[in-house]
Amino acid sequence: MTDTSLQGIGVLITRPEAVAAELIEAIEEKGGIAYRFPAIEILPRQSAVVDAEATNLPIPDIAIFISRNSVAEGLTHAQNALVGAIGPTTAAAIRSAGRSVDIESAEGFDSESLLKETALQYVAGKQVRIIRGSEGREMLADTLRERGAIVNYLSVYERTLPDIDQTTLAEVETAWRDGRIHVVTAMSVQTLKNLPLLLPTWCREQLGSVPLVTPAVRVIKEAQDRYPLSQSVLATGTEAANIVDAIVTACESNSES
Repeated sequence: MTDTSLQGIGVLITRPEAVAAELIEAIEEKGGIAYRFPAIEILPRQSAVVDAEATNLPIPDIAIFISRNSVAEGLTHAQNALVGAIGPTTAAAIRSAGRSVDIESAEGFDSESLLKETALQYVAGKQVRIIRGSEGREMLADTLRERGAIVNYLSVYERTLPDIDQTTLAEVETAWRDGRIHVVTAMSVQTLKNLPLLLPTWCREQLGSVPLVTPAVRVIKEAQDRYPLSQSVLATGTEAANIVDAIVTACESNSES
């Protein structure tokens, strides 16, 4: 039997265009309607600049990748280090690129989960290279330094505010005004912060009245600070199936309230 649990449900997809296809397909398979609205853009830094910065860093004993974007742009800079991955999506990207994952969490998909792994408990004197975007949380590096590691960042991409065309803006506003957008997704705090900067004024004012789905507790905290009366649903992971399950839950909860 075909699963139509999202039949007629409109979902605002805020992931970067390059990585949104899997989630869009999963939503449409259940009868949902995906509205593309990339609220963040990922741009690789110039390879010559990254190479030069990497050359000036100590040879790593451990290289930790923050996201699949960091894998795509920086896997060669792990050199011969043990490879760590935050989250199953990042780990899968590493394996798809032909490299083994030595350190990954069995129970979560954030820095807190990875830090529980035995391989990161006793790192005094170890050179740790965190491969990431130009900005990010400091918690992972701070904790590893407290444990005695020598931590360096290598930034291989940048997060920027995308330029959304007028056609997309008009389509999203029309759909929202017509009551065809029922859920908003946000994978990161930066995405949530970008939305008010990108959406048309009327849509911006509706953000707190539409259920938000995210895999990150930090996003929910940010949403509660910005929109105290908003409803948020925490997905159990970052993969498309996890997000879709949370969308279904959000819709069910919203219909009951």
